[in-house]
Amino acid sequence: MKFTRITVEPDKMDGIPCIRGLRIPVATIVGMVAEGMSEEEILEAYPDLELEDIREALRYAAEAVREREIPLVNAS
Repeated sequence: MKFTRITVEPDKMDGIPCIRGLRIPVATIVGMVAEGMSEEEILEAYPDLELEDIREALRYAAEAVREREIPLVNAS
């Protein structure tokens, strides 16, 4: 899968994945979605973003989770 809107630059934001070279981390966008914010609210909060940026951030996060095992706590 190719991500054209996600950039990783060692000299910017300590090399964390960001949206299109902006200083907006993918994790920030994914967190906003997880908190229940709508795409419209996110775009209002970050006017430099485009709708496809949000969608690609979610695809990127989904792919990142597929790449490794994440420890879970059993709810018993």
